[in-house]
Amino acid sequence: MRILQVCPIFPPQPGKFASGVTQVVYHISQQLVSRGHEVDIYAANALDLRRKVESDLLVIDGIKVHYFPYIMHYYTFFLTPSLIPMVRKNLRTFDVVHIHDFRTIQAVIVGHYAKKLNVPYLMQPHGSIPHYGAREGFKKLYDVFQGYSLLKDASKVIALTPMEVEQCQKMGLSVDRITIVPNGVTPALLDRIPVRGAFRQKKGIGAEEKLIMYLGRIHRRKGLDLLIRVFASLPNSPRSRLVIIGMDDGYLSSITDLVANLGVADRVIISTESPSEEDKLEAYVDSDVHVLPAPYEPFGLTVIESWACGTPVVTINTCGIADWVNSYGGYSVLYDESELRRALLTLITDEDLRKRLGQGGQKLVAERFTWDKIAVQIENLYQEVAGKAVITNKNLKG
Repeated sequence: MRILQVCPIFPPQPGKFASGVTQVVYHISQQLVSRGHEVDIYAANALDLRRKVESDLLVIDGIKVHYFPYIMHYYTFFLTPSLIPMVRKNLRTFDVVHIHDFRTIQAVIVGHYAKKLNVPYLMQPHGSIPHYGAREGFKKLYDVFQGYSLLKDASKVIALTPMEVEQCQKMGLSVDRITIVPNGVTPALLDRIPVRGAFRQKKGIGAEEKLIMYLGRIHRRKGLDLLIRVFASLPNSPRSRLVIIGMDDGYLSSITDLVANLGVADRVIISTESPSEEDKLEAYVDSDVHVLPAPYEPFGLTVIESWACGTPVVTINTCGIADWVNSYGGYSVLYDESELRRALLTLITDEDLRKRLGQGGQKLVAERFTWDKIAVQIENLYQEVAGKAVITNKNLKG
């Protein structure tokens, strides 16, 4: 099949992507190429909000990535008018189109012409449907003029979790038009889990200390203030350490001040350096529990990565993957200090429980959350909607 992936940006270095969306696009595309399909990507030529990609076309691991100059942007809404003639000329050459993130100018352009030219497209919001968070007014206005129609005109909508299915239904979609396809990890990850101890040695953390870790953006909506307050309230025995790893997204000074004010600076390590894949794996392996304390998280890829390394997790019960957490590899709790404290205490004081939950999560990842298995689900969806489009085209010709 000839497949077109559409996303707002696509940095050219796999593994150093600006967002989870671009990681998903890369891994799906790479797997589809390995399965014999021809995959193109259309994206704005933005590396991030400041830098640009200095190429019109790159071939990355067999994927043809077409970059379109943007003339202005509103946050991640990149205006790329040169995309229009390219789409008008070439869209019919693709069997199916997969649009990632529906609140982008690329989604508007490609969705419009896909409908006009009768080319089937799938829409994947990636957890972005709620009007929660920044630019709430813009999101509501956009949905009135474009968002609702882009979702309703899609042949299929891909949801990450059952929670996102409910969000899609609130947008007016019938459940039969929504398919759950989760995010995942590379299959090779399960074969290269490092030996325990390297991360602790680098950070000066003793083998007897209980290590609680957060890995993600340092942002005020990630629940880090809750996590730090709970950590500060934990008893001194067993001795515990908290490690926070992630890019500063405007909240570093706030959590640094909080750590100091609560008197736990000697037990908290904060690192804003971008970790390598090996560094991340070593951190997951050496952690006794990985915490994702955000009050809203559409999926939680770090949960899957943690499980792949055999480490149990604690999330908030409004995380999209909360049901899987409770069933296989950890606890999901209310966004509440006493609830989070109880879950952390239970895990750091019960080694057998940590081991059992970690193994449960690891088994689930191997069975369901690797990109090779996810690519098969995506491929079947593509074949389904492309087959329907062929029938429709024949009927129109008749």
